[in-house]
Parts: sequence; C-alpha cells; structure tokens
Amino acid sequence: MSSDLIKNVSDASFEADVFQSDKPVLVDFWGEWCAPCKDLVPMLEELAATYEGKLQIVKADLNDNNAIGARFGIRSLPTLMLFRDGQLAATRVGAVKKAELAQFVSKHLA
Repeated sequence: MSSDLIKNVSDASFEADVFQSDKPVLVDFWGEWCAPCKDLVPMLEELAATYEGKLQIVKADLNDNNAIGARFGIRSLPTLMLFRDGQLAATRVGAVKKAELAQFVSKHLA
C-alpha cells in the first residue's frame, strides 16, 4: 500500500481509529491471499485522495486481526464497512467496481 492517506488498523487500535474518529471511516477488511482485495487498493487510494479531510480509510488484515472479523461476523473478503459517529452505517461485501465504490461512499457522506 503506497498511500499515506490509508491507515492500517489492528484489533488493539480499532476502537480509537474507527469508533472514536471525528470523521466517517471506511474500513477495508482484507487478507493477503485475497485477489479482489488487492484489486481494491488503487481504488481506495484514489478515494482517499478525493475525500481527504472528509473520510478516513483504514485497512484491517483479518489474517493478523481476527478479533475484529469475529466482532463483525466477517465471512467473505473483501468486506467494506462505513462507520459514522462510531456507528456502522453501511456494509458492502465482495468485489466492487470503481463506480460502485464511489457511489457507496458518496451516498453515505451526503
């Protein structure tokens, strides 16, 4: 991941990074072995630049942070969850096209 605008979160930092964030947070639950997860990376980087200052994008590798996955019942990767004011606002499971991702985010930031 080359973007400085996307942060990696862990089981230990999830509370502070997501629930206590002062802006909406898009969480990308992913795994190193997941090809569709890797396809999302450039789209997430572009989205992070587009919404800089308005949206925080974070990545949670479920291979290393399985407590987060268990907490939210994650069964498929990639799973995207958008949180607003510490509350889950929307979920998207599976591969997504660039336009679908942009629409998913913009709909919940309005």
